[in-house]
Amino acid sequence: MAKSGAARIFAVLLLAGLALVPVLASLLGQPFWVTLFTRILIFALAAMGLNLVLGYGAMVSFGHAMYLGIGAYAVGILSHHGVDNGLLQLAVALGVGALVALAVGAICLRTSGMAFIMITLAFAQMLFFLAVSLREYGGDDGMQLQNRSRFGPLDLNNATLLYYLAYALLLAVLYGFWRLVHSRFGMVLRGCRSNERRMRSMGFPTLRYKLSAYVISALVCVLAGMLMANLTRFVAPSYMAWTVSGELIVMIVLGGLGTLVGPIAGATALLLVEEGLSSLKLGIPWLDTVINQHWLALIGIFIVLVVLVLKQGLYGWLVARKA
Repeated sequence: MAKSGAARIFAVLLLAGLALVPVLASLLGQPFWVTLFTRILIFALAAMGLNLVLGYGAMVSFGHAMYLGIGAYAVGILSHHGVDNGLLQLAVALGVGALVALAVGAICLRTSGMAFIMITLAFAQMLFFLAVSLREYGGDDGMQLQNRSRFGPLDLNNATLLYYLAYALLLAVLYGFWRLVHSRFGMVLRGCRSNERRMRSMGFPTLRYKLSAYVISALVCVLAGMLMANLTRFVAPSYMAWTVSGELIVMIVLGGLGTLVGPIAGATALLLVEEGLSSLKLGIPWLDTVINQHWLALIGIFIVLVVLVLKQGLYGWLVARKA
C-alpha cells in the first residue's frame, strides 16, 4: 500500500526534530538531552538493522545483540591495548562482525521458525559467555574505555559531535535501506517472506539473498555497538544479553514492523517513555513510589495498549492509512 501523506509528514517531523535536539538542549540548558537522544539514535540504528531481516524477511533473530557486543568490544579491546584509531577499529569491527554473521547465518538460515529463533539465541549466548570469560577485559563487570575512537580531526569527546555522527549514520542507513528494499534485492527478500518455496521454484537463490540481508543487518548493529561504546565509554557482556535483542524487537513492533521509519519511531517512543516513567514526580508520595518502583510494568502496559489499538505500530498505522 502506498505511504499516506500523514506518514510522510510524521517521518519528516521526526527526523527534523531529532536533528534539532542539540540546539534545543543548548537553548533550554538541558545537556542531558544530547546523551539521552544519542542513545535513542544508537538503538534506532540497531533496530533498523534487525528490521531488515525481521520486518522484510520474516527472520525472527534473538541474537542480534551479539553484533552490538562485537562492535563495542572491538572498540574496547583495541582501546585497552592503546589503539584508538577509529578507522582501524571500524575495519576490525566490521571484519569480525561479517565473519561471525556469515558463519551464524550460513547455519541458522538452513532452518526456519522456532529452530531459527533458538539457534540465533544460542549463538548469542555463546558470545555472551565468551565475553564473561575474558578476565583481562573486565569479565562480567565489563571495562572502562581508555579513550574514545579517534577519527582524524573529529573529537568524539564532544557530545554534540558524537550525536551528529550517530544522526548522520542513521540517515545514511535509512537512505541505503530505502534503496535496498525498493530494489530487486528487496523484492526477492519480501517474496521470501511471503512464499519462499515459490521464489525458489522461480529460480531465485533464496538462501544467498537471505544470507546477504542477514550480514547487512548484522553490520548495522556492529556500527551501533561501536557508537554505544563511545557514548558510554564502557563495554560489558550485558550488551550481548538476549534481553537486548528482545528490546530491539519490541522497538520494531512498537514503531511498525516492515517499515523504514518504524524502528526509529519505536526506539524514540520506548526510550522516552522509559526515561519519563523512571524519573516521573507527581508530588503524591505513594503514587511516585509505585511509579518509580514499578515503571517497567507500566512500560509493559504501554506496549500492550499500542499493539492492541494500533496493530501495525505507531508509524505502521500511519503508513496503512489511505489518506
